[in-house]
Amino acid sequence: MARIVNACLRDGRGGSPTAIVEDADPAALSEAQRRRIPVLHGTSHAVFVTTTADESIVDLRFFTAGGELPACGHGTVAAIAFLADRAGGDAHEFTLRASGRTFTGRAVREGRHVHAAFDPGPVTLSEPSPAGVRLVLDALGAGTDRLAEGVRVASIGRPRMLVPLISPHAVAALAPDLDRLRAACDRLGLLGCYVHSAPVAGGRLVARMFAPSIGVPEDIANANSTACLAAHLAGRGISGISVDMGDALSHPATITASASPGPHGPEVLVGGVACRVVDVSAQAGGAAP
Repeated sequence: MARIVNACLRDGRGGSPTAIVEDADPAALSEAQRRRIPVLHGTSHAVFVTTTADESIVDLRFFTAGGELPACGHGTVAAIAFLADRAGGDAHEFTLRASGRTFTGRAVREGRHVHAAFDPGPVTLSEPSPAGVRLVLDALGAGTDRLAEGVRVASIGRPRMLVPLISPHAVAALAPDLDRLRAACDRLGLLGCYVHSAPVAGGRLVARMFAPSIGVPEDIANANSTACLAAHLAGRGISGISVDMGDALSHPATITASASPGPHGPEVLVGGVACRVVDVSAQAGGAAP
């Protein structure tokens, strides 16, 4: 049985459909079967949730059709919402573990919606090479005349390129060559490319995430990349952002992130609103999830 959770809703609608599977026996499904779950359910990602025997920690694993990921931001939001729905009540804290990192997820329920937030971990930022930027821009179909200042390579688990464009219209107008973009990202060792506008009053901006290298041509919502951007913008005195995504895919989504000074760099909190849509059954290559 899988649950479909819409993560990172905007004004109560849209969001990124994410398959949640209670993984009571982690040995029951092969990697190939896990990769089939998002395909079977028409989602970009699937999250496998395993509660330890003493119920003190919840282990999360993330899969796309392309394989396992060390982290997934909107998948974590979806998992927190699922755990809150399963637990009942209005407010919760969960101890989560993914790729060996333990962190806290928080949930507050308002009606059928859950406000979820978590610490995505430390963000590392670096400047890309000019040749790497040109390679990505060419694949995106974005000329240097539309590029704004502040391109960065950012990593939470895996690196991605943050590409600022001069306006929301420039972001919306992108029509990347996905084969070329995949080749560019593979060559540069990138998870994908997060293209965003500059924040306006209140920290609002728009973004699109392209990740064909992991089997996701365009992501409806990408919380970890939003967390990376929040860490980057904290260096410019911007403490919080609200990012609209998914409009090009007819699934409006919004992710919020804040950053505050910490002893080892910006400390980020990222999250969104989620709701469970439906429980579904499907076969994963002959095994029922």
